Amino acid sequence: MDEGAMDEGAMDEGAMDDYSRVVSAVARELTPRVAALRVRHPRGEGAGSAVAFTGDGFLLTNAHVVGDASGGQVAFADGATAPFSVVGTDPLSDLAVVRADGPVPDPVTLGDSDDLVVGQLVVAVGNPLGLAGTVTAGVVSALGRSLPTRQPTRTGTVARVIEDVIQTDAALNPGNSGGALADSRGRVVGVNTAVAGIGVGLAVPINATTRRIIGALIRDGRVRRAYLGLVAAPVPVPAAMRPRIGQDEALRVAEVVPGSPADRAGLRRGDLVLTAGGTPVSHAQSLQRLMFAEAIGRPLPITVLRNGAMVDVIAAPVELDAEHA
Repeated sequence: MDEGAMDEGAMDEGAMDDYSRVVSAVARELTPRVAALRVRHPRGEGAGSAVAFTGDGFLLTNAHVVGDASGGQVAFADGATAPFSVVGTDPLSDLAVVRADGPVPDPVTLGDSDDLVVGQLVVAVGNPLGLAGTVTAGVVSALGRSLPTRQPTRTGTVARVIEDVIQTDAALNPGNSGGALADSRGRVVGVNTAVAGIGVGLAVPINATTRRIIGALIRDGRVRRAYLGLVAAPVPVPAAMRPRIGQDEALRVAEVVPGSPADRAGLRRGDLVLTAGGTPVSHAQSLQRLMFAEAIGRPLPITVLRNGAMVDVIAAPVELDAEHA
């Protein structure tokens, strides 16, 4: 082997060692703090994972792991077990909070998924297929994905979409749901939620919006949301309009639900939503961040670009559960 090839091999080995050290450090940090859940449903038992995120027993998991259960048992890596009760669930974000009735490990550090970049190293910790304390690693494959779900309502089920989901190639399997997705510093930036295919895992992000959801679940056991009744997707603003508008992206309205607040306000399919409540909107989360309890019943000014002209409308969001669930 020539000297150049040896140097290259040494560099590769060094890089792999660095990679291993990072993953091992994150695993040591998180494995004691990610619990296995056994959930008691009226129709049987389910399993998943949960992350200890406070020092007084609160754990974060997925709403679909908890389902309609009221409690179950939590088990930590050191063998400690305790019963838990469900504090609150939010199917629209697929997040739930449970509380263990017993000692819990020191909490994880929550990060901010808004700081993630595609290609960044992430580590998943959970309990797939009943194998406690399983660690896998990969990269952030994509950001801002949407996850279609079917969720129960008072009259049956409805198709909804969980927005702004993290996509990763870190291996996930049944039982990983509710576990931690962490960055290289061990900060939890997502809650693993689904396996979309071979090499495709999805996680609910931890950011300002989900922190509000978590706070509402602890405080009220549910999340009150405002509802506009439109479906929109981010698109580039036409280049010729950017200097006038002052932003590069906006939301294109793909659908307006008949009779909804958006419909009553005069929004139309094809409108380009530029601002809502005086705040520029450039992606789905920009609008979602406004759709919490304080927006219900209050006038919401919205500016759209329609046929080259700026159009201002006023919408009055209603409570989601009252009109849409």
